[in-house]
Amino acid sequence: MREQQQRAIPQENELKAQPIQSENLLKSDGKAHGSHSCHRCHTHEDTEGHNNHEHNHEHHHHAHSSTKRQITFIAVTAVLLAAAVLIERYCALQTWQLLLVYLVPYLLIGTGTLKEAAEGIARGNIFNEHFLMSLATIGALCIGFLPGAETEFPEAVFVMLFFAVGELFESYAEGRSRDSISHLMEIRPDAAEVERGGQTRTVTPEEVSIGEVIVVRPGGKIPLDGTVIEGSSSLNTVALTGESLPRDVEKGDDVASGCINLSGVLRIRTTKTFGESTVSKIIRLVENADSRKSRSESFITRFARIYTPIVVSAALLLAFVPPLLSGNGFSGFSASFATWLHRALIFLVVSCPCALVISVPLTFFGGLGGASRRGILIKGSSFMDSLANVGTVVFDKTGTLTRGEFAVEAVHPEAAAKPGSAAPAAITEHELLHLAAHVEHFSTHPIGEALRAAFPNEATDGCSVTDVEEIAGQGIRANVEGRTVCVGNARMMEAVGAAWHDCHRTGTIIHVAVDGQYAGHIVINDRVKEDSAEAISALRRLGVGDTVMLTGDREETARDVASRLGIGSYRAGLLPADKVQCLEELLAAKPRRTSLAFVGDGINDAPVLKRADVGIAMGGLGSDAAIEAADVVLMDDRPSKIATAVSIARRTLRIARQNVWLAIGIKAAILLLAAFGLATLWLAVFADVGVTVLAVLNAMRALRVPTK
Repeated sequence: MREQQQRAIPQENELKAQPIQSENLLKSDGKAHGSHSCHRCHTHEDTEGHNNHEHNHEHHHHAHSSTKRQITFIAVTAVLLAAAVLIERYCALQTWQLLLVYLVPYLLIGTGTLKEAAEGIARGNIFNEHFLMSLATIGALCIGFLPGAETEFPEAVFVMLFFAVGELFESYAEGRSRDSISHLMEIRPDAAEVERGGQTRTVTPEEVSIGEVIVVRPGGKIPLDGTVIEGSSSLNTVALTGESLPRDVEKGDDVASGCINLSGVLRIRTTKTFGESTVSKIIRLVENADSRKSRSESFITRFARIYTPIVVSAALLLAFVPPLLSGNGFSGFSASFATWLHRALIFLVVSCPCALVISVPLTFFGGLGGASRRGILIKGSSFMDSLANVGTVVFDKTGTLTRGEFAVEAVHPEAAAKPGSAAPAAITEHELLHLAAHVEHFSTHPIGEALRAAFPNEATDGCSVTDVEEIAGQGIRANVEGRTVCVGNARMMEAVGAAWHDCHRTGTIIHVAVDGQYAGHIVINDRVKEDSAEAISALRRLGVGDTVMLTGDREETARDVASRLGIGSYRAGLLPADKVQCLEELLAAKPRRTSLAFVGDGINDAPVLKRADVGIAMGGLGSDAAIEAADVVLMDDRPSKIATAVSIARRTLRIARQNVWLAIGIKAAILLLAAFGLATLWLAVFADVGVTVLAVLNAMRALRVPTK
């Protein structure tokens, strides 16, 4: 299953408009229900590599016209069937004449099904639902010519009519499922405006190189990942993250391809080629998503292949064996054959596995679509099973539960200075942060960046900063407005004779001394994401019994984060190889019939993501390696989406099981009635098409993801 993730990816100019691989949404004979010409057109055009936008438009055009044609055929057939019934009642016609009358609506609505059955036989795929329906209805048309048998002409036409109604519902449900995923395909930009030779040229995104400057106007899609070098705007990121609130960007901000520019003109310097940009990765994930079947889907596929031939054989036995055993030779056989043939025809109609073959894959695809609308990309329905059974969730810390960027968390000035010192009598938090930010003005260290970010006015407040000196392993010393300010660790404080003290908080402690006197300290930490604590609580409410954090950070830092978020256990000071070893131990210790999910974002997490039962990657800030190795990608980096993904998977499996039991239960009951002659063709139609329609409608619930 993991090896499938490494298969070759098609060239970007040959990207398919439809992410759905037809196998899962088709009936057992490989033809789509309800829109045959549409699906054939789709397959043909995909192989020719048509442009995504044009093909998507053409597909919807064919689907719409095909649906209108189906509705027209159904309506006309219903009218002709009613007319045929009236002719039978009020006109004394012979049996063969009645057959001709009923053949008009029968062939109008049933020609497609008969043709599909014939094509299936020609391909060697005999036992499909079209064959079952054709065999049953042709038998119903012929049974009236047997001695002592009543005609079943209306029933034969009605079976075909209701079968077409079922196809219409299935086609509609498939369209809804496709729409739930295909909105992601619409993020693919058609063109890019690139600055070359002092002019702006419109080219395809594939032609733009790294480092070139592109212009994105209001209403346009950002074609490649890059950094804003001029302009400010708001971006619609809903297609990528599921977040409806626009994101404000300005000079210096990184932007992802696929977002829609809402207001100002942006000049962006590209940082990735189109093939490596966010939009291309998402399209590849979507295109490959349905190629991995869940265990439930695979079982249904295998079940249909075995079940249908058995049913046909059983129907033949039901038609011929009881009359042969009735005694009285040929006369006894002919007297009872019509009765048992009628029961066998009912048996055939009831036993068609449409409800299972269509609704179960449709349910899973609906679940994938519903998840994508919440900014959760699940790379295949095969991972739905593992997600639904998650009992242990293992987290990386940096970039997953935390933002992976330092920020000032607390400022603790000394209450008063030592007598006779040049330091202020009672330095304030503002002053302490002001001095530290000025000293760190030229530093490229993340700690320096955090201090400057906490005091953004340091570059413009006019303070004089001279004699800046970096002392290796200790910190930085500088003269700020005539005062000697030292900013660094405890070793620096001891070197200048400042009486420092530790802090009760966990994190990186930056001490400050002014003219040799201790002025206070600043606590800097990797910021915990706003919804990390909620993510752990939500998983616990879902019954996920074990949460673990693996990190390369120090013991005290790991302990502090785990305590604040309510994580069950943690392991600190780990190298990438140590994380794999820890995961192996957790996999061995997990409860039976549960799966283990690992959540990470960095390159060093890729081996662990591949080893876990379910790998979940942060897609916004996560590394390419992590996203490629993962089975699930959270497009907005919010840990709380993990619980959402688990809920969607469980709900999807629950709906699929409901459909299985609904179909099997009703069919088994009516099959039993049919064997004893207590069921009619009308009841058989309900057991087949009626149950299929109910199952498909139930499957469509998977598209709707509850907000809570």
